[in-house]
Amino acid sequence: MEMKKRISLELRNRSPAEVRELVVDSCRSADGEVEGVTEEFSALEVLSMVNVGLGSLAKLPALPKLRKLEVSDNSISGGLDALAEKCPNLSYLNLSGNHIKELSSLQPLQNLKNLKSLDLYSCGVTAADGYRDAVFRLLPQVVYLDGFDPDDNEVPESNDEDDEAGPPGDEDEEDEEEDEEEGSEVGLSYLMKEGIQDEEDDGDYVEEEEDDEEEEDGEDDDAPAQGEKRKRDADDEGDDDDDE
Repeated sequence: MEMKKRISLELRNRSPAEVRELVVDSCRSADGEVEGVTEEFSALEVLSMVNVGLGSLAKLPALPKLRKLEVSDNSISGGLDALAEKCPNLSYLNLSGNHIKELSSLQPLQNLKNLKSLDLYSCGVTAADGYRDAVFRLLPQVVYLDGFDPDDNEVPESNDEDDEAGPPGDEDEEDEEEDEEEGSEVGLSYLMKEGIQDEEDDGDYVEEEEDDEEEEDGEDDDAPAQGEKRKRDADDEGDDDDDE
């Protein structure tokens, strides 16, 4: 798929100014240059163009908010001068698997003052003697080269997560959605519990009514018996008077 068409699909009815992360890996650049990415992507922070046939970054537009650029597995051999001018806030750059053979090709990166992490795996320059020390001297602002600092300490996981994280705000939105779902579940549970409690209360009320009715029936049954007893007592008294 051509790069321009892929970018059009990735927009998903959004305007370029709304996009913070753009991944167009494994599509094709028609002439080895960046295509379809324009200055309209003014909010772009993460751009990944892995294995798209790039030979140059000369046509990369001005992306002032870009902080992470993935262009591994391409055919870039130099021409990195544009990065400092067009992407001044770049902090992570992955050039692994490109045709960078000379240390001098990296010299333009000195102007990327915010560059903290640089990957050059499988580039010809990595075969040079003292490669790591030479790069750290050339680019003193770089903290991690190929995933390790000058003392061979690996990049902390927190840094990796920050680099691989999606656009800022996604996590907050997910948390809000989870909170809403939990709130809905709690609300439903509460309503169900209330409904059960109401049914139990109704049951108690019915039982109390039945008990009251039984007591009233019992009193009605006792009344004739008591009247009959009084009558018998009166008759007995009458008999006693006749005997006298």
